[in-house]
Amino acid sequence: MTRHDLYSPASEFLAALDDDWRRHIDAIGPCLHQPHPARDPYESLVRAIAYQQLHTKAGDAIVGRLVALFGTGAFPRPQQLVATGFDPLRGCGFSASKIATIQGIAQAALDGIVPDYASALAMDDEALIERLVTLRGVGRWTVEMLLIYSLERPDILPADDFGVREGYRRLKGLEVQPTRKQMIEIGLAWSPYRTVAAWYLWRVPNR
Repeated sequence: MTRHDLYSPASEFLAALDDDWRRHIDAIGPCLHQPHPARDPYESLVRAIAYQQLHTKAGDAIVGRLVALFGTGAFPRPQQLVATGFDPLRGCGFSASKIATIQGIAQAALDGIVPDYASALAMDDEALIERLVTLRGVGRWTVEMLLIYSLERPDILPADDFGVREGYRRLKGLEVQPTRKQMIEIGLAWSPYRTVAAWYLWRVPNR
């Protein structure tokens, strides 16, 4: 089954909601969401922190330097990250607060607070969010990216996400973005396909 076939029921469901959704989905075409299911939660969280508040290219560069730091071509394991000094990580482009966060995530993985892939797969969305937001620097959005991209959950709406709220504002021609609370309520109509709805909202053009 191709990705197109996998997401076509979601696209059809959303397109049937109203004319705005139908026109937008016709313009964008099939959903080409590309998760990374091989990544364990530890790696996904560290990557998400690297990209926080940065453009994709800058995030790519930081992650590239982090991987290069260890010379194996593989993403560093938690014990490697915990054992790495401040200066080498600063040299990769991480801020001091992000260094504290990623080393905290690595330690939490070693302590079993960050579950392995199989354990995370068995947990429901809210249980995983509740567990991981206890970590320094890890907010709900970060865990939602893990749910969307690593665990391939089909019904996640990151209501805090600027792109989602701005996309909806543009889709509907609104003066202001909906609040997080409004976005959650509006998004109930998109269940059980809120992940694909977010994918399309990230792609609403400015008009």
